[in-house]
Amino acid sequence: MNVTVILIEMAVFAAVFTVAVLASYGGDKKYSAAGVHNYPPDIQEEYFKTHERVDVSYQSKNVVLTKGLGVLLFTAFLVVCAVLAGAKTFWQGFAVAFGLMVWIGLWDTCFIDWVLFANLPMFRLEGTEHMDEAYHQKWFHLKGMLFPGIVFALIPAALVGLAITLIH
Repeated sequence: MNVTVILIEMAVFAAVFTVAVLASYGGDKKYSAAGVHNYPPDIQEEYFKTHERVDVSYQSKNVVLTKGLGVLLFTAFLVVCAVLAGAKTFWQGFAVAFGLMVWIGLWDTCFIDWVLFANLPMFRLEGTEHMDEAYHQKWFHLKGMLFPGIVFALIPAALVGLAITLIH
């Protein structure tokens, strides 16, 4: 497999993911159940004091649909990445996809969550603007990346491995 291609894919994946996150927090999209779901519980509680409470659990139809769509989009993107990197077997495809998913989890946690989410007003839910400390909860984001993030990463990685097997 080609390490240079994988490094380029890491940079492209981070850029595409960042643009997608920023776009998903524009306008009222962040107020959807799937958007509010990503906020720490204390921010959610403060937000729901002044707004209609919606189901933001992992069992919520909107959250399940959003996560399911995410799996499909990640899988499609990662199949292309695995093919370009030269994956020829299930395990090579799995390794490329899982590695890129772990990378994007780290990028999301350390840059998007810890830097952008914590500091940019565009991420503040209405009525929670005063909660600076809550928006800077590094442990909340790290825990989410570790679990369920790593478990979530196994799904597209396995699907990519299967796709690579079917391609070759």
